[in-house]
Amino acid sequence: MSDVKSLYDEDFVAWSQQQAKALRAAAGSRTNQPLDWENLAEEVEDLGRSVRRELGSQIRRIIQHLLKLQYSPSADPRRGWFESVTGARAEIEDILEQNPSLARELDDQIAKQTARAIDLAIEDLEEFGEIDNTSRRTLRSTRYSQEQILGRWFPPAPKKPTRRAREP
Repeated sequence: MSDVKSLYDEDFVAWSQQQAKALRAAAGSRTNQPLDWENLAEEVEDLGRSVRRELGSQIRRIIQHLLKLQYSPSADPRRGWFESVTGARAEIEDILEQNPSLARELDDQIAKQTARAIDLAIEDLEEFGEIDNTSRRTLRSTRYSQEQILGRWFPPAPKKPTRRAREP
């Protein structure tokens, strides 16, 4: 039992998967306990899924704000986007510290969340007239590495359009 307890403390997602499997196995044995084994197993499994959803949500938020930092010419609210990325990175550190088994899912989560984050960033940029068709195509093809998403990297600010001098 101490192994189960230590797994609970060390990796909640792995624990929830193990416990759901054990509940399903126990359901096959004869018992006089009036327990809803399958739904109990499903609920325990869902506890782990919620942590996985939180990881995906934080990855999506980072990508969305990195894209806006890279493609929006606006000076404001850049600081808020930086803070959002930094906060989401800290949340992911906590999630992975408490659930190390999720580290092997990072590339899949990044791939899954990238398309969603791109759509959200495009919507935000369109709302303020900050994107044209060329930029939209470029933005759609942008991909960030795991190190860029989880590390300390930030994209350089986009170059401001230069104004041509009026001829007299």
